[in-house]
Amino acid sequence: MSFPVHFPGLVTGAFRDAAFEAFREGVEIAHLQRPDGHGGPALALLRYRPGASVPRHEHMGLETILVLDGSQSDERGTYRVGDVVLNPQGSVHSVWSEEGCTVLISWAAPVRILDEA
Repeated sequence: MSFPVHFPGLVTGAFRDAAFEAFREGVEIAHLQRPDGHGGPALALLRYRPGASVPRHEHMGLETILVLDGSQSDERGTYRVGDVVLNPQGSVHSVWSEEGCTVLISWAAPVRILDEA
């Protein structure tokens, strides 16, 4: 049976209390909705330490990012609190955060890493 899930106060600071776990070096993840058995869709929080990055990757489905804290950058620019970024299927980029950040991320399918750091 499917039912709605509620995350009260998430964008106003409740994300700080999420249960984060290691994801990549310098990046932690708190799963809000894990991918189904086929790899997606999913919803999570990603928390980057200052200077952390994710190597160049290709999006196999739409990815949506909402910056909750700090700033996140890619080759197209720097995104700050309140910014929403859509990375469509087939888009390629790398991601980093100079100051550290927390983002809400939704993805329809996993990414394909192109250049491992």
